[in-house]
Amino acid sequence: MTSILYYIHDPMCSWCWAFRPVWEEIERNLPRGLVSRRLLGGLAPDTEQPMPLEMKRQISGFWRQIERQVPGTRFNFDFWEECSPRRATYPACRAVIAAKRLGRSFEEPMILAIQQAYYLQARNPSEPETLGQLADEIGLEGERFRAEQHSAPVQRALEQEIRQGLRMGARGFPSLVLERAGAYRLLDYSYTDPEVVLQQLRARP
Repeated sequence: MTSILYYIHDPMCSWCWAFRPVWEEIERNLPRGLVSRRLLGGLAPDTEQPMPLEMKRQISGFWRQIERQVPGTRFNFDFWEECSPRRATYPACRAVIAAKRLGRSFEEPMILAIQQAYYLQARNPSEPETLGQLADEIGLEGERFRAEQHSAPVQRALEQEIRQGLRMGARGFPSLVLERAGAYRLLDYSYTDPEVVLQQLRARP
């Protein structure tokens, strides 16, 4: 029976950006009989309200903390001067689902495009215009993507993934949950060492 490693994440979670290199190494070295799947956690629901100044300071502070704690992780702090942030990550999550529905091979490129836009290019993935531009840049057909992005099935899929992650025990992002024989186990992980996870995956049930 195939076991599943679930990666519960949000493309606009800065800790998920820091975890990206370790997650890539984990995926490259999954033990035989184990597959990985991503679930979107939905960090922050839709809002049109500008992000309060105190929250902007708090999140930019997290970025500086991550740079100190996770060597090699970088952020472009121009974002906080050049953009008008909103505390809304559901648009980016729906963009990932829409991309995947148009072709499974587009899921990972869309995640990476959102992360690079947000953290390195000072572009705002809470804005539909930015997400449409990213879709064009990764080779999606723009009109189909935009229609899919705002569709009811994509919203339902996001809600389902959020519920599934919560049922499995995810309480923050990133979370790693191993499913074996119908049982779920939340895994420990490190932002710098993939072996912390890989050793747990190699262990006998």
